[in-house]
Amino acid sequence: MYRTAFLDLPALATAGGTVSLPGSKSISNRVLLLAALSQGTTSIHDLLDSDDTRVMLAGLKQLGCTITPDAVTPGQPIAVTGIGGQLPAGTAATLFLGNAGTAMRPLTAALALLGGNFEMTGVPRMYERPIGDLVDALRQLGCQIDYLKDAGFPPLKIGQPDFSAWSDAPIQVRGDVSSQFLTALLMALPLLAADKPITIEVVGELISKPYIHITLELLARFGIQVRNESWQRFVIPSGSRYQSPGAIHVEADASSASYFIALGALAAATPGQPGVRILGVGKDSIQGDIRFVEAAQAMGAQVESGPNWLQVGRGAWPLKAIDLDCNHIPDAAMTLGIMALYAQGTTTLRNIASWRVKETDRIAAMACELRKLGATVEEGADYIRITPPASAAGWKAASIHTYDDHRVAMCFALAAFNPAGLPVRIEDPQCVGKTFPDFFESLFAVCDTPAQQIPVICIDGPSGSGKGTVAAQVAERLGYHLLDSGALYRITGLVATRAGMALEAANAERIAALIATQRLEFTPDQRVLVNGEDVSLAIRSEEAGMNASKVSAFPAVRNALLGVQHAFRALPGLVADGRDMGTVIFPQAPLKVYLTASVQCRAERRYKQLISKGLPANMQALFADLEARDARDMDRAAAPLKPAEDALQLDNSTGTAEEAVQQVMDWWTARQPFAPAAQG
Repeated sequence: MYRTAFLDLPALATAGGTVSLPGSKSISNRVLLLAALSQGTTSIHDLLDSDDTRVMLAGLKQLGCTITPDAVTPGQPIAVTGIGGQLPAGTAATLFLGNAGTAMRPLTAALALLGGNFEMTGVPRMYERPIGDLVDALRQLGCQIDYLKDAGFPPLKIGQPDFSAWSDAPIQVRGDVSSQFLTALLMALPLLAADKPITIEVVGELISKPYIHITLELLARFGIQVRNESWQRFVIPSGSRYQSPGAIHVEADASSASYFIALGALAAATPGQPGVRILGVGKDSIQGDIRFVEAAQAMGAQVESGPNWLQVGRGAWPLKAIDLDCNHIPDAAMTLGIMALYAQGTTTLRNIASWRVKETDRIAAMACELRKLGATVEEGADYIRITPPASAAGWKAASIHTYDDHRVAMCFALAAFNPAGLPVRIEDPQCVGKTFPDFFESLFAVCDTPAQQIPVICIDGPSGSGKGTVAAQVAERLGYHLLDSGALYRITGLVATRAGMALEAANAERIAALIATQRLEFTPDQRVLVNGEDVSLAIRSEEAGMNASKVSAFPAVRNALLGVQHAFRALPGLVADGRDMGTVIFPQAPLKVYLTASVQCRAERRYKQLISKGLPANMQALFADLEARDARDMDRAAAPLKPAEDALQLDNSTGTAEEAVQQVMDWWTARQPFAPAAQG
């Protein structure tokens, strides 16, 4: 998951390949709570690992559930041993539930019925999300719930219930604000239905019926057969008792599928690929958002489906504008707002009042960010109307504010396919961790664009100038890949000497052939792996540095490594450091920096670096070696060390690494079309 302050997406061109979706958030948190309330142990397969499920798991542990292992491990089930519908005596806790409505609302209902003493807390946005209708419904039963801040909103304090005045009258709850209120009651009230049936009556229109369908399907899996009377009354039968199904599989998230369905519909297919294949959800899904497929088809998408897969390709182009009641796909409908940018005409999405009370006011958020891209937008209490830019010239490069809302971040990433070829900045990309932590990695895996569209920052300079440290930190801030070209030559020298090859011109072809077979990897923490072995220390010795200079002088080796270096240029971008990145390897890079420092300064830095790693070092020898290496690198026939003609030079003899990093970031920011100066 990208944890940068922002993520810049270059203009994307084509899409094709296979993406495997994570488990559904809605199903994951429902299953976790139902397993926690049940008698027995439930083995949950394919559970989503996200912010929302982590806060739910943490909360359930506080309530006395046994959960193994402690965290979700890909490919392994998680076992939840429930409390059998009864909390341990005297249970009290403060539960932090972040911004997870799928945890806050159902847990509030369950704990209000079970008793104990609890405080239900979260992030500031959670305190803006209404819960008053659920609290009112629970108070009809005799539940003790107090508001700790603003009436109608979390945080809440829950005390011991008093059911003495509870009658057989139906429990009433509004259905036109959030379906999560009804879901919370449906999952909690079986705890009270041991001796008599309980009826829930919906007041007003029930929105988001597909999410109630998910709840009813899962309740049945845990032994609760609720009678649905035309979506207005729900009867929980007498004698209801939660029982673990033993094992249950979490279906992939149909809402997350919407981004890749849209991707297949709006992007030209990558040559050799038949479009985008989506694994984990298909035509048999219990999730209402699978009906997003119908909306995408209405706009022109070509979709085939099987029991656990979808295959999507571009059909009609441009896409067709639609006028749609989106009550049945409230979350996935946001993606239609982005597809509207690629449609001919005006798209209207109706009956979306629930957007106002989600992670943010999604109608207002979508309207604001779509306008940044050049769209004309009209918004109302429960609708949004979107007209795309009239031509490619009408599109604008934009920095998308994501409002700590995962769905805003994910759907606006698709704006990178704009016909103007403009980049898009996604602020706070880590907010996708709520439901799809690896969203951007999955997107990049099935998207392609010409190599020249992928940004590269070159940082060249002499040995010991600090370019490696600066490059690594710039790459970390931007979320870009990192290429330490100097390490490539050090690696080459290391593997060649380990193979018994003398570093002589006569062996150049053999050395080149050898390095081409090695699996090389640079990790975010600046470790260097060769075929899985960490060689970070081995390649930083004085001998390794001298060997790097020797092999770098062999044209055959340089040619062998040229393809390796070009392959590091991958989405979303690359920071490359070395001696000829800007002059030879990436001469068209939009930013080239030549970083230098005095020989004395560089020798002192290298001395401290070696000593800190427990390696032997001698200042006089280091000084002499750097002088000799500078002369050798500058005088070599192949790609001599020198600044590129358009490089910006930075002498950091006296400055800190942080200052150098900030200078490079400032230069880079000034070149972006969505920089403050460019947008103002």
